[in-house]
Amino acid sequence: MRRSRFAASVTSLLLATGLALTGAAAAQASTVAANGGYVALGDSYSSGVGAGSYISSSGSCDRSTKAYPYLWNAAHSPSSFAFNACSGAKTDDVLANQLGSLNSSTALVSITIGGNDAGFADVMTTCVLQSDSSCLSRINTAKAYVDSTLPGKLDAVYDAISAKAPSARVVVIGYPRFYKLGQTCLGLSETKRSAINSAADYIDAAIQKRALDHDFVFGDVRTTFTGHEICSGDSWLHSVNWLSIGESYHPTAAGQSGGYLPVLTNAA
Repeated sequence: MRRSRFAASVTSLLLATGLALTGAAAAQASTVAANGGYVALGDSYSSGVGAGSYISSSGSCDRSTKAYPYLWNAAHSPSSFAFNACSGAKTDDVLANQLGSLNSSTALVSITIGGNDAGFADVMTTCVLQSDSSCLSRINTAKAYVDSTLPGKLDAVYDAISAKAPSARVVVIGYPRFYKLGQTCLGLSETKRSAINSAADYIDAAIQKRALDHDFVFGDVRTTFTGHEICSGDSWLHSVNWLSIGESYHPTAAGQSGGYLPVLTNAA
């Protein structure tokens, strides 16, 4: 879903590095945040749930010093940094609680949002604990929500970001596929794994479309996570973790630094 034609050299670079970015501004030099502030918005995939090293003052938001926004800030030293992403956040939470740091001097905004609106946690619980048919039914319910309601929710968030930070480069980052298919792997059936991957693709497609329609950049982490899915033997994602259930199906520290960070770095 590209809206601009990249120069051959830029296309080759993106392919060589294994990063997938789309949007009208994706081929520009990644220096936009050097002269302004960076604000990190979103849900647990941006706060760093699953990466450990949580900042105590962040409370239940579980912001991690190993999350990609924190790592990007440490590497690039923007003029200011607001780490507002919060575990469990939905689009309404972003609108109500996370936008206060945005202003006319904000140069870079990153965000992952939409998974909780679509009922990600309930989908995974259903698929882990119930039958194949129950899993597929719950995923179909989530897809119906993505079709009917999520686009408007995303539009409200994206419009608010543009209004509060009109000069910012906005990088909307998606979600990874969770399973490497065709492997001998304990746990969920291949039917469930395939359906969960399909659901990730489905919400990513919806998020990408809304991002592009707002002239934002879309960062696709499915490329960087390829070969590092659950069942790959080198997973950057937690499988079901009964000792810390909230970390299940979230990126590890390696997933943040190797999966999410390069996509933001290439887009910023």
